[in-house]
Amino acid sequence: MYRAVALLALRSGADPADAAAMTALANARPISVVHDAASPDGFHVFAGDERLGSELYGNDVSRVVSAVAAHQGLRDLLVERQRAIAAQGPVIMAGRDIGTVVLPDAPLKIFLTASAEARVERRLAELAERGTAVDRATLRAQIEERDRLDSDRIVAPLRPAADAIAIDSSNLTPDQVVDRIVALALAKPGSR
Repeated sequence: MYRAVALLALRSGADPADAAAMTALANARPISVVHDAASPDGFHVFAGDERLGSELYGNDVSRVVSAVAAHQGLRDLLVERQRAIAAQGPVIMAGRDIGTVVLPDAPLKIFLTASAEARVERRLAELAERGTAVDRATLRAQIEERDRLDSDRIVAPLRPAADAIAIDSSNLTPDQVVDRIVALALAKPGSR
């Protein structure tokens, strides 16, 4: 959802550091997430009536999303929308503050981590699949900077919830990560 607002900011020329402008963008083009089992991601992100796609994961968006996500008013608005999604029924939700801010009472919280090197390799492969070439060193610097910004922000910093279960996925395949999470969910009362 924050990537959607970041994309809107880039398209409109609005300053990602302008809190009022970011909240106004999200109000003018409400950000929503719609489940779609046929989608490779399992969902689609909308800004108003416009379905957003792979542009959400572009480098330009990645460079500004931390600045966009640091604004309290925008966070309040999007957290309300995220909680409304969760209220519709069982949900798997991913984000940097889901277990600490959005759904602090969730029955199962996973803090999924990976080494910077593993994340760089995964992101390079993802970008290559989309036809985008990026310098490895530049990408690593961007990933590390986003982590620093998100961890150091005053509003909803990136950190594990006290009751989260950490999984380091650095040396795991996606299927292995899913298997571990499913096993945890099946073992945890109230998380199905």
